[in-house]
Amino acid sequence: FTMNMYLFVYDLMQFCGHSWIFTNMIIRFMTFGKDSLADTFHSIGLVMRLCQLLSVLEILHILVGIDKSRLLPRFLQITERIIVLFVVINSQEEVQGKYVVCVLFFLWNLLDVVRYTYNMLARMGIYYLPLTWLNFSLCILLYPLSVLAKGFAICVSLPYFESFGTYSIKLPFPFTFSIYFPYVLKMYLLVLFAGMFFIIRNHFSERMAHLGTGNIKNKRS
Repeated sequence: FTMNMYLFVYDLMQFCGHSWIFTNMIIRFMTFGKDSLADTFHSIGLVMRLCQLLSVLEILHILVGIDKSRLLPRFLQITERIIVLFVVINSQEEVQGKYVVCVLFFLWNLLDVVRYTYNMLARMGIYYLPLTWLNFSLCILLYPLSVLAKGFAICVSLPYFESFGTYSIKLPFPFTFSIYFPYVLKMYLLVLFAGMFFIIRNHFSERMAHLGTGNIKNKRS
């Protein structure tokens, strides 16, 4: 009961954070139109970073056994966001004003508002079939789009990493090699898209497990 209450509070905190971000983005767009897109990161970036840092706890939840989700897919999804948000976007001010940041934040928060709503109700043993269907179907559609947005954000950032030399390291003598960070990002793009197929496959298996005919009948009853 204590662990279930803790997980409920965690999901509630994440739901509040992502709901605030999602609502803020919609209101700003309705008020300022396209002008709001370039200012997305400066308006909601702090809360977004806090929510993503808090999501690292989900890996710990799986490791200690209080969350029965699969570790590797969740680990990949969380690390993808951490790398793109903190390493790519946060470190390059020129990238923060790009429209792709707004698109990325919109996709992330739409997915998370649905997911944490479903999780909170599931902690209380409440399952609404439309919400269950939305939770396990929306991710299959939107996750590939978010990966494309992440890849585009990385590509947009490459010229700035090349110009400013951010995170590139040239080791002193007697070492004879250096780390050129744009190359690291290009290799990470391959990992990002390779991991996408693994995670989508996991989404399909989760959808089948929760929306199979037998499970639907059990939850209705």
